[in-house]
Amino acid sequence: MSGSARLVSDDEPLYVISVAAEMAGMHPQTLRQYDRLGLVSPRRTVGGGRRYSLREVEMLREVQRLSQEDGVNLVGIKRIMELEAEVHALRTELAAMQDVMQGRDQYLPVPAFESALAVYRPDN
Repeated sequence: MSGSARLVSDDEPLYVISVAAEMAGMHPQTLRQYDRLGLVSPRRTVGGGRRYSLREVEMLREVQRLSQEDGVNLVGIKRIMELEAEVHALRTELAAMQDVMQGRDQYLPVPAFESALAVYRPDN
């Protein structure tokens, strides 16, 4: 084996749809449907092919569990996943602010903005 090995992040898009579907125990068409609904949206290659990360495969398994074991419909699952992502973001922000308050960090994180509006008003 030549070359050096590298660690792969759980967020790295590695798996084509057929492999991700097999790993999640689903049909590829189900993954396409979930993508259309915005439940699990993988990254795309330049050619438009879907590439799933290990984290997205785990999300597919969670969608399946919520649907089959808990009887939650897809709209409910989408809302659950949105709320879980929001809680995660808030916990991360809270931890950063606690670090600042306890003197472990000097700077507050700057929030990322999706868009911004700039208004130019020349001095009259």
